[in-house]
Amino acid sequence: MRARSRTTLLAASLVLALGAGPLAVPAFAAAPAASASAHKASDPDAAALREAIKNLPDDDATAALVRVGGTDGTWRGSAGVHDLASGRAADPDARFRAGSTTKVVTAAAVLRLAAEGRVDLNASIERYLPGLLGPKFREPVTVRQLLNHTSGIQSGDGWGDSFEEQYAHRFDTITPAQVVKSAVAKGPEFCAGEKQDYLNINYTVLGMLIEKVTGHSYADEATRLVLRPAGMRDTYFPGTDPRILGPHNHGYQKVTKAADGTKEFVDVTEWNQADRWAAGDMISTTADLERLLTSLFRGRIVPEPQLEEMFTVPAGIDGATYSAGLQRFEYEGQVYWLKSGGRYGYNSLIAATRNLSRTLVYSVGSTDAKGEAMNPVAQRIALAALKQPEQEPGSANRALPAA
Repeated sequence: MRARSRTTLLAASLVLALGAGPLAVPAFAAAPAASASAHKASDPDAAALREAIKNLPDDDATAALVRVGGTDGTWRGSAGVHDLASGRAADPDARFRAGSTTKVVTAAAVLRLAAEGRVDLNASIERYLPGLLGPKFREPVTVRQLLNHTSGIQSGDGWGDSFEEQYAHRFDTITPAQVVKSAVAKGPEFCAGEKQDYLNINYTVLGMLIEKVTGHSYADEATRLVLRPAGMRDTYFPGTDPRILGPHNHGYQKVTKAADGTKEFVDVTEWNQADRWAAGDMISTTADLERLLTSLFRGRIVPEPQLEEMFTVPAGIDGATYSAGLQRFEYEGQVYWLKSGGRYGYNSLIAATRNLSRTLVYSVGSTDAKGEAMNPVAQRIALAALKQPEQEPGSANRALPAA
């Protein structure tokens, strides 16, 4: 049950030239992309963004919902279908599985508790959860090391690695406690603080920390500490409920039949995500994730100095790019802080410059959301959205708007 790093794939993919276009699937009827309003010099490249999501659904994605914002201009667009059976246009305000962008909420909740003096980031997790790690862990693991993926705890076990194995158990439950128990039994991968390895298990443990410190459920505390202050009214944590409640577009996984090599698209919309929990079970919308970005970066959720943890990559660790909940990514001379998510049927991303001159949120109905390569539609969106606008005189270091 090792989590693949979607943001690592993004960082690698964006420096490569775009390859050939995706395969066409003639049976799909494409839904039109949204258009943009009058263009200013600092606006996102509307033509490139429209091009990025045109002709959906295709072999790689059934839908795309995109929001580009910030002080350098805005763009909104959607394309694709609500579901393959009806072919009606995708709902641009739909809820979707946000995957590992959940970690941003979890990190913010822990940092809020730290700001309140209820959690010490330098303290061992054993202070709050005695006996959690056991004798195989001879060196203490701190809360901060869980936040920035330097804990050394190995991944927990799940239903298997293949889509077929996991799909067969999509309505079954693995509890977070079972995930942690299986991870701890393996012993440490490395001594805490020596390396960085992005794994869901770190945030599963942080979810347990939140519950222990507050005495309330993770979902209740994440809502109180983060969702409500950010105004995220369409975001929730489903627990063991396999459904996506409210308006949503269907998600699909492309499966190749071994006998004749033909493809079929399996509806994976309903899926019990309980094992992902504080690491990746959140359901949200692009508008809500944009609210999370702007509220968080403006200091409305996590105060200083705790907010600085989200923009601090651990020093002295070769190749480290992750901070508390986010990842540092540099593109065309600009530094972005981002987090991606991938659950079967859905890929998502949130990204922003520190001063919110540019923000990006997307949800792509990926037909291979857990694949090794970045989804081609998502790649095109990111390349178009993160392209630096032409600067107007005096606009290069635009200040953050007043809160």
